[in-house]
Amino acid sequence: MKLNRLNIYAAIVIAASTTFFGCDKRTDLINPNAQTSSSFWQNSSDALKGINAAYASLIVDGSYMRCTPLMLDLRGDDTHSNSPWDQMYNSGKFSLNTDNEQIYGWAFGAYYEGVSSCNQVLNFVPNIKMDAALKNRVLGQAYFLRGLYFFHLVNMFGNVALPISTNIIYNKQRTQSEGWAQVISDFQQASTLLPTSYISVAGADAGQVGRATKGAALAYLGKSYLFNKSYDSAASCFKSVIDLGVYSLVPNYADNFTTNNENNAESIFEVQFSRDAGGKDLGWGGNPSSSWGKTSARAITYAPRGFGWTDVQPTKTLLSEFQQEKTTKNQEDPRLTATMFYNKPGLKLYGKSFSSNYAGNKADLNDVFCAKYENSDGTYADEYDWRSGINERLMRYADVLMMYAECLNETGHTADAYQFIQQVRTRAGLANLATIKPAMTQDQMRDQISHERFLEFALEGHRFDDIRRWGWLQDATKLAFLQSRDDEFTTYKVGRELYPIPQSGEIDVNLGFKQNPGY
Repeated sequence: MKLNRLNIYAAIVIAASTTFFGCDKRTDLINPNAQTSSSFWQNSSDALKGINAAYASLIVDGSYMRCTPLMLDLRGDDTHSNSPWDQMYNSGKFSLNTDNEQIYGWAFGAYYEGVSSCNQVLNFVPNIKMDAALKNRVLGQAYFLRGLYFFHLVNMFGNVALPISTNIIYNKQRTQSEGWAQVISDFQQASTLLPTSYISVAGADAGQVGRATKGAALAYLGKSYLFNKSYDSAASCFKSVIDLGVYSLVPNYADNFTTNNENNAESIFEVQFSRDAGGKDLGWGGNPSSSWGKTSARAITYAPRGFGWTDVQPTKTLLSEFQQEKTTKNQEDPRLTATMFYNKPGLKLYGKSFSSNYAGNKADLNDVFCAKYENSDGTYADEYDWRSGINERLMRYADVLMMYAECLNETGHTADAYQFIQQVRTRAGLANLATIKPAMTQDQMRDQISHERFLEFALEGHRFDDIRRWGWLQDATKLAFLQSRDDEFTTYKVGRELYPIPQSGEIDVNLGFKQNPGY
């Protein structure tokens, strides 16, 4: 049961009549039955409703309900897709075209809807007379969420518009470097305004787990610096998160991907889903409705054959890499069965034996399927109701430890990186890295970090981001390495590391906007 956590749709109010994608020029008619910005933003209750609405874009279809995990996962060498839906299949093969905007276009729109909601909060809440500490928390969350939405836009689409005001109708296309500067600015602002937690705050938001915190802002600020190779700045942010002293690795790795132990000590920021909140309708898009549920469609999309659509599967490369190293007790890495289902003696999925369930189909019996974020403990027979309540963990403490280790290595402190990697390895029961691979060079440590991240964060949307920021796509040797592990990389074309900017919804309606190279 998820007690006293933020219900991000509990008090949604559409606080202004204009929602824009990037810089789409259009005039919206005012609905006489809806509140407008001039009548809505009056008190602290309105401020909280406004910031709650800004969280809403995290759980619609284009965002973390379904499309964003797909977009992040499908291009890594830890996953592949044989989906009959061409947009899923082609996402993983870098073969999207601009005449079909499904999935990536929905995500693009969801992020800008989130930006718009944040801008309304940042524009109107400063003028409300209310408790100063509560006001700072509301504004801090708006800066964090806008930074997160911009992070996805800049990281996945490149040169995009950066609307930061509700008063400007036309926003020109910006460079990716300008985009990153805005992302960093938003996370910096958030880090100065947000509390470490909501347990001890006084106000209507007291004790509401799920809201953005100082740790989340600092972690994403560090990640933004890391993606721009500003290693010293990134390291400082990650060290600040560690020094907060509020995060730790949970003993059971699998608790990070089920409804069990959500919002735990390892979780720095996660998207809140629940089977019990809201209505029963699926929030595919459009104006939010009280009939919408707050559930995720990730589970059915990734589910094993016969239990869902199986649009995403782990690669056999991932299975093989997990089997390279046994634990200190000569056992299998426990992260393997938390990550994937395969034909292992005694392994069960949805209460059924893997081997007996697939005994009649040799291909499935020898295949591998996703286990992370699946309701597979036997409580549910399958995922066909589309209604998973598992929270999506966007930032884990394990990631902060590994990113900090990477920064230490890149700044010439390779020996210091060992201890932070080892915390993650120790949880998995693996040997002391400093003992089995002492005195690694910087290049050797880079390869080791790649391996460690591949296993720790498989199917969590990190792998392709890692590949891209490490420059592997521009390195002929590394690209050949990727192609040997995942044949989807054989169809990679230069420029396709970014998704196309929606042609009809953005490029065609905005003078001077240019499509990403490669499309």
